[in-house]
Amino acid sequence: MIRVAQVIGVRPGMLDEYRALHRDVPQAVVDRLRECHVANYSIHLLGDRLFSYFEYHGDDLAADMALMASDEATQAWWNLTGPCQQPVPEAAAGEWWAAMEQVFLME
Repeated sequence: MIRVAQVIGVRPGMLDEYRALHRDVPQAVVDRLRECHVANYSIHLLGDRLFSYFEYHGDDLAADMALMASDEATQAWWNLTGPCQQPVPEAAAGEWWAAMEQVFLME
């Protein structure tokens, strides 16, 4: 299992829209996440930053993320949520959700 933690900013004035969208995530999007071996997925907010965490239980994270990105329902969802988001200054070039480094784990 791989733990994935990421961060992204919320564009000014878009927080209410982002919250509203996540009150009713399309079932097809949730189903695709599960089909791509994603579990325990959550998004948290602090100020204008979103923190996401999920656990990946597959064998090829890159392939499953590519499969998810090619999914029509997921693309439609991202077209709704994307305008609410903006990469943080710490994001690498071309990175949308910036990967976070794990510095501690207690199991």
